[in-house]
Amino acid sequence: MLKVVGYLKRKAGMPVEDFQKHWLDVYGPMIARLPGLRRYVQSHTLINGYRKGEPIYDGFAELWFDDEAAYRKAAQSDEMAKAQAGREHFMDESSLGVALTQEHVIKDTPVPAGAVKNIEFVTRKPGMPVVDFQRHWRVTHGPLGASIPVVLRYVQSHPLASEYDNGKTPQWDGFPLTWFESTNAMRHSATTPEYAATRADEPNFIAPVELPIIITKEHVIVG
Repeated sequence: MLKVVGYLKRKAGMPVEDFQKHWLDVYGPMIARLPGLRRYVQSHTLINGYRKGEPIYDGFAELWFDDEAAYRKAAQSDEMAKAQAGREHFMDESSLGVALTQEHVIKDTPVPAGAVKNIEFVTRKPGMPVVDFQRHWRVTHGPLGASIPVVLRYVQSHPLASEYDNGKTPQWDGFPLTWFESTNAMRHSATTPEYAATRADEPNFIAPVELPIIITKEHVIVG
């Protein structure tokens, strides 16, 4: 199954609360009408995440389709045209990024209501082939992250090979998603030896820069 991810910023000057309400209540139902859409989730950056400054993104969207053909059909539909026309009311369209990905579920335990979802934006180590990066991330690094006790669910979204065709360079090489019972549990994870081992492995495949993150609450619109 194909997962399309999108990451976005709100329109300049728009209060975060207004952005989140419009995205959820107005734009969400528009996207939900896309033909062939199997699942649709919005993840909204937590309001308290703005206390330390402006986050890299205000939200993250995930849309599942059977395959690329189903997505291409949806992208050319009248429903998508109507949704695109509505973006100007709440979104900074210049900030919108989209990637076609394959999802790998590394750890899957029940996630309670009110859980938080951490989303990171990863760039691979300079010079490392994409296939080697993805293999190391999934096969070696994935089990390390999954071993962190307070991580409830852990998903890796890998851009498809086609995202690199003809010399293209995606903005991000991957999107790790982790769920925690609360922000306190997330903070506690950083004190564990399993977390330390996970971070120690990052230089083996990730660029030596600080990983941008957003901490979010997810809203399931379809599925």
